[in-house]
Amino acid sequence: MPSDASLFPPTAPPARSVAPGLYLVATPIGNLRDMTLRALDVLAAADLVLAEDTRVTAKLLTAYGLRAKLERCDDHASARAAEIAVERLKAGEVVALVSDAGTPLVSDPGYVVARAAIAEGLPVHPVPGASSLLAALCLAGQPADRVLFAGFLPPKSGARKTMLEELRTGRQTLVFFESGPRLKDSLADMAQVLGDRPAAVTRELTKLYEEAVRGSLAELAVDPRCDAPKGEIVIVIGPGETEVASAADVDAALADALTRLPPGEAAAEVSKALNLPRKPLYKRALEMQGRG
Repeated sequence: MPSDASLFPPTAPPARSVAPGLYLVATPIGNLRDMTLRALDVLAAADLVLAEDTRVTAKLLTAYGLRAKLERCDDHASARAAEIAVERLKAGEVVALVSDAGTPLVSDPGYVVARAAIAEGLPVHPVPGASSLLAALCLAGQPADRVLFAGFLPPKSGARKTMLEELRTGRQTLVFFESGPRLKDSLADMAQVLGDRPAAVTRELTKLYEEAVRGSLAELAVDPRCDAPKGEIVIVIGPGETEVASAADVDAALADALTRLPPGEAAAEVSKALNLPRKPLYKRALEMQGRG
């Protein structure tokens, strides 16, 4: 289709006035062109900007010719930042909350501020934009209809495997954040606990060296590209295959349930646990009680 400049007018929709409230402002995760016009409007109007790292946010504001009063809001200062935010919001001011990159409240300390504002009944508004979680999910080539975001796994293998075991039986795509130095060991633990599921390791999303390495978890664990790579990393793992319970498993589950429940309720419990139809389970429960 030929380019038609008239389809892309040089003027954007006019800016709207920014009402008082707390604004959760997404910022670029690597490409400064990913900043939204609405985010710029809010930051320009903000009486106060709460930032995970004020030095990082100061550079971001400078890139767009903006200046604002900055306050730190990291793991050590989030409680104080929440107090300041509530005080300023009650005074009818505009307060913006940003993380170093991406969407606030996703594995960052801004949650404390948002919770405090909500508890006081003060207005809170999301300003959507860049998100490494969603970018990785789009790039991975795995199902996106049911997704569980699990954030960062524990740094030590034992605790990591325990957490992965809790996620093993779920039938959804899993998304994790991880650091380069821990990536190889984490992938090995994932393959051992979750099974050899299809997955993708994405890094440096939206940046010059953006990369997605796809394969099974076992393949990725030995792939040299996944051996302590640099940059921000998001792992996307496809859902596991549905396990079909054996007759012995069904009888064991029913026998346990029947020690606590009547046949109908026992069948309902096992039906939910093993993802099996209730009617034949009820019939089997009666047989086990000599009533079938």
